[in-house]
Amino acid sequence: MPKQEQFVKEITDMNVDFARWYTDVILKTELVDYGPVKGTMIIRPYAYAIWENIQAELNTRFKKTGHKNAYFPMFIPYSYLVKEAEHVEGFAPEVALVTHVGNEELPEKLVVRPTSETIICDSYAKWVKSWRDLPILINQWANVVRWEKTTRPFLRTSEFLWQEGHTVHETPEEAQEETLKMLEVYREFAENVLAIPVLVGRKSEKEKFAGAQATYGMEAMMLDGKSLQAGTSHYFGDNFSKAFDIKYASKEGDLKYVYQTSWGTSTRMIGALIMAHGDNRGLALPPKVAPVQAIIIPIAAHKGGVNEKAAEIKETLENAGVRVEVDYRDQSTGWKFNEWEMKGVPLRIEVGPRDIENGVVTVARRDDFSKAQIEIASLEKAIPELLDTIQKNMLEKARAFRDSHILTVQDMEGLTAAVNSGNFAKAMWCGERSCEDKVKELTSASTRVMPFDQTPVGTKCVCCGKNLLKEDGTTEGKVIYFAKAY
Repeated sequence: MPKQEQFVKEITDMNVDFARWYTDVILKTELVDYGPVKGTMIIRPYAYAIWENIQAELNTRFKKTGHKNAYFPMFIPYSYLVKEAEHVEGFAPEVALVTHVGNEELPEKLVVRPTSETIICDSYAKWVKSWRDLPILINQWANVVRWEKTTRPFLRTSEFLWQEGHTVHETPEEAQEETLKMLEVYREFAENVLAIPVLVGRKSEKEKFAGAQATYGMEAMMLDGKSLQAGTSHYFGDNFSKAFDIKYASKEGDLKYVYQTSWGTSTRMIGALIMAHGDNRGLALPPKVAPVQAIIIPIAAHKGGVNEKAAEIKETLENAGVRVEVDYRDQSTGWKFNEWEMKGVPLRIEVGPRDIENGVVTVARRDDFSKAQIEIASLEKAIPELLDTIQKNMLEKARAFRDSHILTVQDMEGLTAAVNSGNFAKAMWCGERSCEDKVKELTSASTRVMPFDQTPVGTKCVCCGKNLLKEDGTTEGKVIYFAKAY
């Protein structure tokens, strides 16, 4: 095939068809391929490397907060699932069941793990005897299966990878503290590692996790103005401990039920990265999770000393802790530029005969497409510093976009206009499920989170118009974000 025909094919304009743009990007950058079973995906090495970097960053944070990793079976007796009524009702439509082994019917159906609360609670019931056994702080990295009707790689698939934390505490106060602590871990990670600013707060009763007393989430704004739930933290209270009889002997000698939490995030975060930072050239990856932070492109590689200098620079940068590669492939320079730009590599380093002669390289940034010459002798310090600058710039850019696309609205006309034009709507809500349902019916938008800062942004419910101003001058109801969501 002639080299001019090997250039990356066009990616659909994200402003014309965002969904098609997303599909083009994940396939052309070789993040995924479709699995043979509907709704499944094959995570290819480039995407899995992103996931490994996410795991490493989160593991560091989990362990720093006292959590340890474990692993529980993926097959769960069906009887376990039905012990917590609200939980089984919430997951029943998505549950995959194993009924036979070979031609033999099993005496009890098995659930393929949609989440692990039930099987983990069964273990905790055996492990917890005394207040001395508490708290239990465990995290699991695993796959889960939820038979989704409408699927899209990373965003909603029948099988996906995630982590799920499951903790046990003596008191409701300790469990609530844990719930909010892990929400903050997620928020800090999203902003400082993924460079994605998020909105955090409590979910409505309608949107909470099945079986939880309260669910808290973080919502990320995508470039099409839709929201992506990027992580959740749940306060279970004693719902599961009563269903599974998890009790401990207190210091006073009486038996008490424990209080629990659960929190998780998944490979959805890769979808968030794509849709929060990408552009019409493809991916744009924050340095902290990019599999390749800097790509070295030899210019006129056939000339003596060029490949050798590229290898030398690679070694220097590796010693400085940079994830770096050299592209020695027999392709044109333009093709390589286009390929690595599409893959979202934060920095491209160009080195050719003239550069070597002058003791410099040309460095191109993916985040703002600027170019600069940097002395080869100073690369060991300059490149890590430049990667930090890019990381911060990507967060600032994403935050500016998010903040400019949040509109405060007072009525349904304003809410509808906001969400239909690619914005989040911030509004007052009376708290009634009927209003929440009506907004969904009329606009396809749903409640996302109630921020912890509940400073009123109006005096009437955005939907029903109920006056929320009380006689003492305070306001009832809730400040809440509405958005169309993935």
